[in-house]
Amino acid sequence: MDEPTLIVTLAVLAALVSVAAVALPFLKGDSSSKRVKMLSQTRADMSRAQLDALQSKGSAIRQRQQQGKTELMKKILKALKLDEALSSKELKESLSQAGYRSQNALISFLFARVAMAAAVFVATLFVTALWQDFPYPAPVKVLMMAVGGAIGFYLPKVYITNSAQKRQVELNKGFADALDLMVICVEGGLSVEGAFDKVTEEIGEKSPVLAQEFGITSAELAYLGDRHKAYMNFADRTGLPAIKSLATTLVQSEKYGTPVGQALKVLSQERRQERMAIAEKKGASLPAKLTVPMIIFFLPPLFMVVIGPAAISIMNQ
Repeated sequence: MDEPTLIVTLAVLAALVSVAAVALPFLKGDSSSKRVKMLSQTRADMSRAQLDALQSKGSAIRQRQQQGKTELMKKILKALKLDEALSSKELKESLSQAGYRSQNALISFLFARVAMAAAVFVATLFVTALWQDFPYPAPVKVLMMAVGGAIGFYLPKVYITNSAQKRQVELNKGFADALDLMVICVEGGLSVEGAFDKVTEEIGEKSPVLAQEFGITSAELAYLGDRHKAYMNFADRTGLPAIKSLATTLVQSEKYGTPVGQALKVLSQERRQERMAIAEKKGASLPAKLTVPMIIFFLPPLFMVVIGPAAISIMNQ
């Protein structure tokens, strides 16, 4: 076979392979679509009782596993004499303000502190043990391990504190609009429960965290016997002074019979004045903050532009 014939033959074979590769997915599409339809039909034919049984079985298994982990963590904390901290109200409020409100949140937090302390302690031990030319005596090694353990012990607390602060900033951003909407709802004839429900619906997209807090308060108002307790729980969960003022205003208005709409309007006006004062404070502090950047970045180029030509002319003389 001569060279031109070989080239043509290879080109034809390559073209056939390309056509087959392109056409193969389309040829298999019908069978795959049939399998998908059959699978969908099979899932649709399963009875609701069977699905509920499977879901309940899976949730029961997960619940048992979670309970086993929780019991193990409780035993470890009890062995370390840290079980008394499980009744700490301050820790529960800190975790709640950070968004951790499950039943096992406090147990997981305390166990995380112990685990992090042990992990950092062991890591420091390995680093100092593998460091052959360690320039310091043995007491310094012990001090480094102790400091590492202390850092690991306080890391979860720092994380929870930062999470609570970030959450409060997010809550504070949407609270003024939520308060104005609540004033409109109350003055429009809605009850306090209805106002909380409406605010939950309207601010869900803008501030999901604040909507969650309003929704929880609305549920507590519906199911708790003590309305004042629901208001104060709202303030304790968030830790914001503005929300605490709202809770106090609602409690006093119900206690002394003052109109809720008027009290909320006064509180909303105070909130707007507070926002304006904060904005004016930031504006007043702007010149002082711009002083150092202007000295570093603005004055040297200005001096170069003003004095540079004169200095060049003097050097050329």
